[in-house]
Amino acid sequence: MTDFFSILGTLQGWMYLLILTLLEIVLGIDNIIFISIVTDRLPALKKRKARNLGMTLALVVRIILLTMVSWIMQMTEPLFTLFGHHFTGQGLVLIAGGLFLIYKSTIEMHNSVKGNEEEDKHKSKETMTGIIIQIILVDLVFSFDSVISAIGMTNGIRQETGENPLIIIYFAVIISMIMMLLFAGQIGKFINENPTIKMIALSFLVTIGVLLVAEAFDQHIPKGYVYFALVYSLIVEVLNIRMRKNQSQ
Repeated sequence: MTDFFSILGTLQGWMYLLILTLLEIVLGIDNIIFISIVTDRLPALKKRKARNLGMTLALVVRIILLTMVSWIMQMTEPLFTLFGHHFTGQGLVLIAGGLFLIYKSTIEMHNSVKGNEEEDKHKSKETMTGIIIQIILVDLVFSFDSVISAIGMTNGIRQETGENPLIIIYFAVIISMIMMLLFAGQIGKFINENPTIKMIALSFLVTIGVLLVAEAFDQHIPKGYVYFALVYSLIVEVLNIRMRKNQSQ
């Protein structure tokens, strides 16, 4: 147990904890966006409950996956070959999650474009249970990707110091999820109150889905480019919203 916590007794350990926590917050943005959009279909009284439950489930899923680190890392072994490409367990999870994210985001974009009548018709079909199931599925994929990234980043600690970095990953995941839980409501409200922002967010989720599928086929595209494009687009649209508001006054 002492060895497990010993890394926190070093300055390097705390530096890795800070960096990894910030990384987990960034990687959790797509999760917040998805949860905010799908829970918007629920009545106001259930929306906050579903959002908080979704974020809590994300934390639970990530902690469970962290206890299965050795099993996750073994999922890189090829399971079968199709058209000359080797498919691994990790790859299949990323493909399934990416395709689901593309499908769900495209459906949401379609409903937004069709207008209120179509949206109200679709909203009536949504149930609390159905939305929670969707959140669990997406939590699993995003958590899987997040845990793999965290493990890869902390491998340097083990090589440099010989210390076990797992406790840093645990703390980084817990701290980042608490921070996201605190601000998820404001982010969700902002997205859902601004249709253009919501469309940008949905386009971002489609792009993330494509990246997950590409990663399963060994096409590693740095996600930093996507996050930069998202932030840039949001800043431009916020300026547009402010400009339209000033012109209407």
